[in-house]
Amino acid sequence: MKIIFMGTPQFAVPSLNVLLENNYDVMAVVTQPDKPKGRKQILTPPEVKVQALKFNIPVLQPQKVKQPDIVKKLEELKPDLIVVVAFGQILPQSILKIPAIGCINVHASLLPKYRGAAPIQWAIINGERETGVTIMWMDEGMDTGDIFLQEKIVIEDNWTSEDLSIRLSNLGADLLLKSLKEIERGNLLRIPQEDKKATYAPILKKEHGLIHWYKSAKDIYNLIRGTYPWPGAYTFFKGQEIKIWKAQYRKDQSENPGRIIKILKNEGILVGTGDGTLLITELQETGRKRMKAWDYVIGHPISEGDEFGN
Repeated sequence: MKIIFMGTPQFAVPSLNVLLENNYDVMAVVTQPDKPKGRKQILTPPEVKVQALKFNIPVLQPQKVKQPDIVKKLEELKPDLIVVVAFGQILPQSILKIPAIGCINVHASLLPKYRGAAPIQWAIINGERETGVTIMWMDEGMDTGDIFLQEKIVIEDNWTSEDLSIRLSNLGADLLLKSLKEIERGNLLRIPQEDKKATYAPILKKEHGLIHWYKSAKDIYNLIRGTYPWPGAYTFFKGQEIKIWKAQYRKDQSENPGRIIKILKNEGILVGTGDGTLLITELQETGRKRMKAWDYVIGHPISEGDEFGN
């Protein structure tokens, strides 16, 4: 089977690997352009490009995949299938119609829930107990195509979006391989999505990480996990932005959301919320390294009764 693979971040690498390990003919990889990263803004290739070059697979990096010259190149390859995993661009009809079999997508949710760019993060932020992976036949809509296969996974209470992403990327690769076996058997399963049950998972922005202390301790805990490592959950203390990296939630009674109830030696900072309390155990000031909350207490004038806020 002749395949064109489209993907960009680390999440897509296990799916590319499973194609290579099982001797599928990956004719080309299409990925996003290299981008500057870090404080020094060093031009950095996407993880999928790095992996493709290790296997001498031709790589295309168009600014827009719908560019006529890119569409022409893909047509000339005459693929049987296009596999898309976290590519980062919507495919136009001019590309969807190229492969003989079709285009399939590995999506990190149980569609039609969490259509969009950040399904992993929003599943944790919203306190979902389970999520999963969907192999979907692509159409021109945003994750609206027919479902091929799905598989569920339980979200453990201590997982961050980074933890869940690793597990779903591996699960997605396994399900992709299973899908290819089904396609080779001629089982082109198609289950239309129930659009009325659809929810949307928009791309995360900095403001999504702002902590609102009137919410419950569990909701804030989920926000910290769901926005980890980026944009990160944050609040302000005496005008200084503070990112909260790790915390624990408690169901004990609290008043005055955002107020520091107690400073616990060697543990952290216990803060009131709208329902329950939150023990901050690891944090980071802007421009400083992340640190244990107790170390922050030692080095700063902070007292019980002080408040975190917006």
